[in-house]
Amino acid sequence: MRDNSYGHQLKVLLVLVMVSGVVQAALWRLLYPLDYYDLSAPHAVRCGFDPLLIAAVMRAESGFDPRAVSPRGAVGLMQLMPETASWVARQLGMGEVTRDDLFDPSINVQLGIWYLAHLRDSFGGDLVLTLAAYNAGQTRVRRWVSQRDEELVEAEDLPWSETRRYVRQVLDDYVIYRRLYRSVPWPPGRRGT
Repeated sequence: MRDNSYGHQLKVLLVLVMVSGVVQAALWRLLYPLDYYDLSAPHAVRCGFDPLLIAAVMRAESGFDPRAVSPRGAVGLMQLMPETASWVARQLGMGEVTRDDLFDPSINVQLGIWYLAHLRDSFGGDLVLTLAAYNAGQTRVRRWVSQRDEELVEAEDLPWSETRRYVRQVLDDYVIYRRLYRSVPWPPGRRGT
C-alpha cells in the first residue's frame, strides 16, 4: 500500500509557495503603490509617457505626499518649484498658479508631467538627461552636456551625487513598477511609451 502523505505534503508546499508569491506581490505593491494613477495616467499618455514612469517619478519626488515641501521649496506630488510651475501654467494657458495651488494634485500633476515632457523634448528624448534636468535644473544639465565630448549619458556619468542617486532611483523604481503592474494599461488596451 502506497503512502499518500508525500503527495499531500507536496500539495501543501505548492500552496504555500503560491500564497507566499501572492503575499510577496502584495507587499511589493504596498512599497510601490499606484497612488494618483487615475489622475496622472491621462496626462502621462497625452505627453507620451508610460504612466508607470510617472509613478516612479512621484514616488522619488514626494513619496506620493501631495503636501510635500522640499528644503529648497519644491511643492507637491511632482515637487515643482513655484517659479517653474508658474512658467508651465503660462505655457499651458492656465493663467497664474500660486504656491498653494501646487498642493492640489490635479494641478501639480498636470504641470509636472508637462514640464517633464518639455525637458524630454529639450534633451532629444534622453531619459537620463530629462530626469537629471528635472532634479538639478535644465540650465545646469545643459551646461554640463555642452562640456562633454560623448553623446551617450548614463546615470553614473552625472557629476552631481544627489542627481545621480535620484536618476538611478527613478529608473530602478520604473523597472519595478513595470514588473509589478505590467497588466495595468492606460487607457485600456494601450500604453504610453
